[in-house]
Amino acid sequence: MRQKRAKAYKRVMALYVSTFGFRLPYQVLLSDGFLLESAKQKDIDTLAVVRKVLGLSGNDTRDTKFMITQCCMEALYKLGKEYQHVVNLAKTAERRKCNHREAIDPTQCIKEVVGETNKHRYVLCTASQKFLGSMSRVPGLPIVHYNSTGVLVLSPPSQATVRAKLAQEEEKRKAGAELLDGVVDGDNVKGAPAASTTAEAAATRSRKQGPKAPNPLSMKKKKRKVEVEEQAEGEKEGDQGENGGEDDGGRRKKKRKRGRGKGAVAEAISEIRAEGEEKRLKALEERAARDAPAGGDSDDDSD
Repeated sequence: MRQKRAKAYKRVMALYVSTFGFRLPYQVLLSDGFLLESAKQKDIDTLAVVRKVLGLSGNDTRDTKFMITQCCMEALYKLGKEYQHVVNLAKTAERRKCNHREAIDPTQCIKEVVGETNKHRYVLCTASQKFLGSMSRVPGLPIVHYNSTGVLVLSPPSQATVRAKLAQEEEKRKAGAELLDGVVDGDNVKGAPAASTTAEAAATRSRKQGPKAPNPLSMKKKKRKVEVEEQAEGEKEGDQGENGGEDDGGRRKKKRKRGRGKGAVAEAISEIRAEGEEKRLKALEERAARDAPAGGDSDDDSD
């Protein structure tokens, strides 16, 4: 089955499910003519094809319930032993009681079982185009049949089905309009707040709206008082430098030189250097002390 056709069949069955209350398992009513036509197509599982046409997949056959009336079975029995294989196929379906003591025409029997409104939600399988035309007048009746090329198809919704669907939608619309009749802004709804209360809440909400506070995580930390004063003094000195360092009387102001104290690292380095210098001087003195006696003895020998 082509994918486009399968999607169309699923949409059609969804209409019957949502509008007419069809549910799984689908009750598929088989006619005698349909079974005779399916017997002509050898090596094809007709009942499995019917399930695919109805939009069902998988090997679980519990989602469909195939049925046949007693009158249709009697019509197949009368055909003789040549159609025993058709009778065997019909026996796999569930027997639907039609309450006819004597067998009547199978088409008439199916019409009486389905009824004028398809109360029991049957899916009809037939091979007769004439019978198909007469049963299409029943609203909410899906019909599976063979087309002119011998392919099993699901007929589109009939006019009676579409009219019943539109009428049901109109009833729902009117029922909803009656429920809302006389309701103004929800005043008559049980448990709904009064209109004045709602207006006051809206006014309060509008008054509360305003600029939001900044994100505290994105704000700079407040500076300490000492840092603020030092920054102000630095800015003041910078302004004086730009003005040439002169006061209002034209005299040049003396800038106070502020000595910077050495840092801890610089002091440590200087101490290390001083210690190294002391060690070097001490080593030189010791070396000179060792060399001095040797020099004195050489002078005495020369005399």
